[in-house]
This record gives sequence, C-alpha cells and structure tokens, in this order.
Amino acid sequence: MEMAVIKTGGKQYVVQKGDSIFIEKLSSDLKEGDKVTFSEVLLVDNGSDTTIGAPTIKGALVKGTILTAGKAKKIDVVKYKAKSRYYKRRGHRQPFLKVKIDSIS
Repeated sequence: MEMAVIKTGGKQYVVQKGDSIFIEKLSSDLKEGDKVTFSEVLLVDNGSDTTIGAPTIKGALVKGTILTAGKAKKIDVVKYKAKSRYYKRRGHRQPFLKVKIDSIS
C-alpha cells in the first residue's frame, strides 16, 4: 500500500490513496471540486521501497480533490481582568478544506 508524508500549512500529514484529510485553507479562490497538488513531499513508501527526502523529494507529487470548503466550530476567545471591569469576548472560526487524496507519484 502506497503512503506518503506531505507538508502543508505548517503541518505534516501521513496520507494514502483514497484518504480524506482536513487541512488549513490554502487560498480563498479554491472551491469544491477543484484539483490541488502538494509538491512538498517528505517521504514516499510504496510497500517495497522507501524514499526519504532531504528535506523534500524532487519530482514527487500528491494530487487530490477538494470535497468541502468550510469553517470549523466556533472557538470563544475571552480576555478578562478581575476588579478592573475589563472583559472582551470574541469568537473565531478557522477555515478548512477537506481533501480526498487521488494519487501519489
């Protein structure tokens, strides 16, 4: 079974063909159904041979299709100081992409 380690959004993901992963939103113009290519491939294992990059493997690509573009659950950010009437409450929803891995080459 072929697997790879890719780097995107400051994080590393172990992926196989057919996997669906949640990643940080790459750019604002991407939408559902678009094809995306990850060129920062750190490791590729095809079952019999393992290739390790230093730091990346030249020519290796992982291709995928965007299934969903959305936002995660809301996180409340609260700043509070006792006895000084200081209270701020803000929320944040991190954008994400759900990507299905199509091929590893």
